[in-house]
Amino acid sequence: MSKVRVLVGTRKGAFVLTSDGKRQRWDVGGPHFAGWEIYHVKGSPADPNRLYASQCSGWFGQIIQRSNDGGNTWEAPGGETTPAPGSMPAGASNKFVYDTSPETGKPITTHQWYDGTQHPWEFKRVWHLEPSLTDPDTVYAGVEDAALFRSTDGGQTWQELAGLRGHGSGPRWQPGAGGMCLHTITPAGSSSPSRLRARSAATTPARHGGQSTVD
Repeated sequence: MSKVRVLVGTRKGAFVLTSDGKRQRWDVGGPHFAGWEIYHVKGSPADPNRLYASQCSGWFGQIIQRSNDGGNTWEAPGGETTPAPGSMPAGASNKFVYDTSPETGKPITTHQWYDGTQHPWEFKRVWHLEPSLTDPDTVYAGVEDAALFRSTDGGQTWQELAGLRGHGSGPRWQPGAGGMCLHTITPAGSSSPSRLRARSAATTPARHGGQSTVD
């Protein structure tokens, strides 16, 4: 009989729920990262034991977590430890830096603020993690302020795919009541592994792994 797994992120930690195909009884693993807000937990289609989690708090900031054994144990991809009170998260696996280089995208330095004035892009947290369909070490991240990032080394380092913010409407994006986040990333399917759909202030299909966008 087939097995079912549900990955759950809550404001008080992450949980891994497992059951058989009947789904009448569930085993609950967790809470992992008890007391932390978990914005998203996602498994890799290429390796079901590889899980990624977005761990966040108003005190410590953003921390990426990774599991190689289906959620039994977790680690920060760069080997960082959970920061002490008053410290910032360390390591490249927690660094999301907006791309301002002319070589890889159109540098966009501001977006529209609540009052209509221009406001600088500021990274706040990761809302969505979407592992590649074919490679467990490749994972995409949708962040706030809205942007698309990619890691090809299992979450150790992150690079922005500036094609999304470089879309012509980028400077006019404006946050809503919940902020301005890229909350959903959907791969097109195994026939087009480099095509994504990112949902934020606007719904924008992305080609070439997010390097360019189309209307």
